[in-house]
Amino acid sequence: MFIFTNVIIYIFLFVSLFFEIFLLITYFERRQDMREENIFIAEHIQQHTRTHIDEHVTTLPTVTIMVPCWNEEKTLAKTITSLLELEYPHDLLRILIIDDGSTDGTLAQARAFENNPQIQVFHKENGGKHSALNFGLTHITSQFVGCLDADSYVDSKALLNIIPYFEDPEIMAVTPSVKVWKPKGIIQLIQKVEYGWGILIRKMFSYLDAMYVTPGPFSIFRREVFIQLGGYRYAHQTEDMEMALRMQKNHYKMANSHSAHVYTVTPDTLRKLYRQRLRWSYGFIKNVVDYREMLFRKEYGNLGIFVLPMASISVGSGLYVLSLSIFHFLTSLINAYVKIKTVGFHFSHLGFDWFYINTQFIAIASIITFMGTLTLVFLSRRMAEGKFRLGMDLVYYLALYAFIAPLWLGSAIWNAVFSVKTSWR
Repeated sequence: MFIFTNVIIYIFLFVSLFFEIFLLITYFERRQDMREENIFIAEHIQQHTRTHIDEHVTTLPTVTIMVPCWNEEKTLAKTITSLLELEYPHDLLRILIIDDGSTDGTLAQARAFENNPQIQVFHKENGGKHSALNFGLTHITSQFVGCLDADSYVDSKALLNIIPYFEDPEIMAVTPSVKVWKPKGIIQLIQKVEYGWGILIRKMFSYLDAMYVTPGPFSIFRREVFIQLGGYRYAHQTEDMEMALRMQKNHYKMANSHSAHVYTVTPDTLRKLYRQRLRWSYGFIKNVVDYREMLFRKEYGNLGIFVLPMASISVGSGLYVLSLSIFHFLTSLINAYVKIKTVGFHFSHLGFDWFYINTQFIAIASIITFMGTLTLVFLSRRMAEGKFRLGMDLVYYLALYAFIAPLWLGSAIWNAVFSVKTSWR
């Protein structure tokens, strides 16, 4: 049993180290590319903002943003307002608000904007987010189309930071950098670090052509994607992941605009966070099963050979390592209790002795892995905020995330194995 446990840990440590080193190498190799992208985007924005924003700029394409909403009366107005404040020619930007059978005041909030010529409001029976998006797609004639969740807000320059990537005719979708909107409390501060980590990883995955999610908050597509591949699917309530995997399966190229910022309202309690992440994790597992033919296939490049397998392994590894850590911790407590009961307690037992430092390979590899994680967190924070600042959010993340993530990972694995459906909220 001891040998089997060690073998499993060795495998997980190797996978973690390999993944971290791979990301770090990619980051340092592509730093210059990121600088050049920033210069290119800045020049593009300067070129197109010389003309007043209300005037027609023929060099910019037409764009439609869909806002599917269900019971989002608290955030919808601010979401729409952020879209209206985008620095983009008004006659080239259209906004579709699709109420998916809300039972609160969401529709009334949407209709308050109906007099704006940029906005159209639709109401349909509840059918899920994918059905609302597909409804919206039937009313689109623009060159580009995007989606914005009704609990998210866009930076005014977000669209101008995304559109230049489409000058490459092979790019079919561009994702933004998603941040936490005004985080408060421990749960949201933990997510702030997590979302910053996601900004780094999504950018590296875009360089590796290995993106497997086109986030609901403001991913922009060429309209041909939906014409050629069809609309959104239910996809276990993770339609943004399924769409990205479908695009990858058909060898469509995607990019990430790390300078296009979108802010999303995140769960503020552990219960809400658990339900959201359970849905995400469950959706990931089920979508990987649906697209299992992509695993370990060279024709799908880094996504098939490296990223999807690594991401799949990480779902189980986090749960396994935490379970083992708790087991060892409880065993140590029991041993300490027995020792104290047998020979009594003395303060010398609390002393430090270099002789007892664990120098086994597992311990050393674990420390190296942890240092690699810290390095990536440092780089992700610098990318997300422009500088590194040590705050309580980082302390909360390092101290608690490893203990709360297995809550939804374990439930997601259970639900996937036993076909237990997860609810939206």
